[in-house]
Amino acid sequence: MTTPRKIRLGAILNGAGGNMAAWRHPDAPADASVNFPYYKHLALKAEEGKFDFLFVADGLFINEKSIPHFLNRFEPITVLSALAAVTSNIGLVGTLSTSYSEPFTVARQFGSIDQISGGRSGWNVVTSPLEGTALNFSKAEHPAHPVRYRIADEYLDVAKGLWDSWEEDAFTRNKETGEYFDPQKMHRLDHQGEFFSVQGPLNVGRSKQGQPVIFQAGASEDGKNFAAKVADAIFANAPTLEEAKLYYADVKRRVKEQGRSPEEVLIFPGIGAYIGSTEEEAERIYTESTQLVSISDALNYLGRFFEHHDFSQYPLDEPFPEIGELGKNSFRSMTDRIKEEAKEKGFTLREVALRVTTPRSPFTGTPEKVADLLQQWFEEGGADGFIVGGGVPGGFETFVEQVVPILQKRGLYREEYESDTLRGNLGVRVPENRYAKEREAEKIG
Repeated sequence: MTTPRKIRLGAILNGAGGNMAAWRHPDAPADASVNFPYYKHLALKAEEGKFDFLFVADGLFINEKSIPHFLNRFEPITVLSALAAVTSNIGLVGTLSTSYSEPFTVARQFGSIDQISGGRSGWNVVTSPLEGTALNFSKAEHPAHPVRYRIADEYLDVAKGLWDSWEEDAFTRNKETGEYFDPQKMHRLDHQGEFFSVQGPLNVGRSKQGQPVIFQAGASEDGKNFAAKVADAIFANAPTLEEAKLYYADVKRRVKEQGRSPEEVLIFPGIGAYIGSTEEEAERIYTESTQLVSISDALNYLGRFFEHHDFSQYPLDEPFPEIGELGKNSFRSMTDRIKEEAKEKGFTLREVALRVTTPRSPFTGTPEKVADLLQQWFEEGGADGFIVGGGVPGGFETFVEQVVPILQKRGLYREEYESDTLRGNLGVRVPENRYAKEREAEKIG
């Protein structure tokens, strides 16, 4: 008998949450992005709600116009290691760039979190969109968009190979014989490629979930192809159900073309929820959050997607300016969509900046309405789950306490964890060790 699909949920830890001015909210801890007790509180609340994972975003370049909570925030590996010690079942997913790090170091870092947490780590693989990042890493230039994905492709091959350095039972630790490990079950990678040369083996063994879960968030053509090839889960950005369904069908098709089962890759649109006891209260909560954002903040936020372009030089109430190819080498899918929508709908610069900075979430309303929408997106082929961010301080707690029970009552969401590993809770298969698999194949052959 086939087990019914269940909605999966992740919680994004992103400072005070909401929009770039959320730290100004009267109920927000202004230092949320470096307030570990606050992160711990949210993590434990998510675990209380039986969420699959916590998700920590990241970036490697800032300037005076950056989102405030980007200016001073925890590095993902560090904060997830700390959260591993205070949680028991929830997954721990962190963002780390393949363009500005080394595969051996990253494989070791995530392998270590996997061991510390008992098999709950996940890696959100990004290629770093901002050109200024190169200035922080002694690089002459930022790699072009297609090159970044070629680097990432090889990078993942190396990392996965390193995670197979040790077979499951390689560490015998026999005190009587003095044998600490079985030499036949230790393997060097000896990778020689276009971008990396890595011998191995990795100096950390496999965890009980085999390897960290791979997340990916690309929405460009290169990004979707890469995700279809390597990802276990995808963080998507879909403002409407129609767009979510198109993206979902497109990526699942690409997964199948890669020779993988579409069920192997889970798609998680990110959502901001504004929840009130009535529709009017929810609308008021959303409106209050938008009023925290000044137009200068909104222009700065918009500029980040276009290599921190200075939009303050243009008239606010005239059509969105013609900026040519700007944005093609950064957040490509996002910038293409902004420009296309502005042109099609005749938006002014002011309208574009405010819409991008404080998007009107469809998940605004009573707990029942939000639950209805989650169910609709899930059942109509728009999502396998959702990555939830509270629209305002306290919004995430409201989601856990008022929306989750409705989903549970409808049989759409778990009441208890199925596993103590991230792969187990997501229903994602444990990858076999390649060398053990080869040995088994030789026996059969």
